[in-house]
Amino acid sequence: MLSVDFAEIERLQAAGEWAPAGELLAADAEVLERAGADLVLLCTNTMHKVAGALTAVLGVPLLHIGDVTADAVRAAGVHRVGLLGTAFTMEQPFLSDRLAAKGLHVLVPDPVDRAEVHRVIYEELCRGVVREESRDALRAVVERLVAEGADGIVLGCTELELLLGDDDAGVPLFPTTRLHVEAAVAAALG
Repeated sequence: MLSVDFAEIERLQAAGEWAPAGELLAADAEVLERAGADLVLLCTNTMHKVAGALTAVLGVPLLHIGDVTADAVRAAGVHRVGLLGTAFTMEQPFLSDRLAAKGLHVLVPDPVDRAEVHRVIYEELCRGVVREESRDALRAVVERLVAEGADGIVLGCTELELLLGDDDAGVPLFPTTRLHVEAAVAAALG
């Protein structure tokens, strides 16, 4: 396990400097491999935007959060999912395309809802703040996605699991953090 300084990653995200962020994470992944890791996880949805930088330097597999999530969604018999996450995750195709490549139809919130989800993540959840008003706001976003045809909701940000649970949606939730960890344990033991 190797933890990184999120402040630096967040600065690079905000500046749109994805290549340097990928280089930093790839260097960390190489450290893990040299230390004996047989499998590497990038324990964040947004930074899977740079997953290719890691796979380019690794000789061991990178367990992609999108693949794990898509497999769980399909196993549940769901094919149309709403995707919640950071603005990067909802607006850029790196995760939605990965899900679509596995046969899923991905819906994202409208621009106003995307901005609210992003705000809650960065201004509250990343700082350990869990507000009932924000839970209600995200429930409303989920309701709108369900009204648009989502049969399940992908919680495509690790912090969203702090705010939303199974009783908050009326459709299955797919918490990527939990799914990723479960798949990693299964791979490690398998």
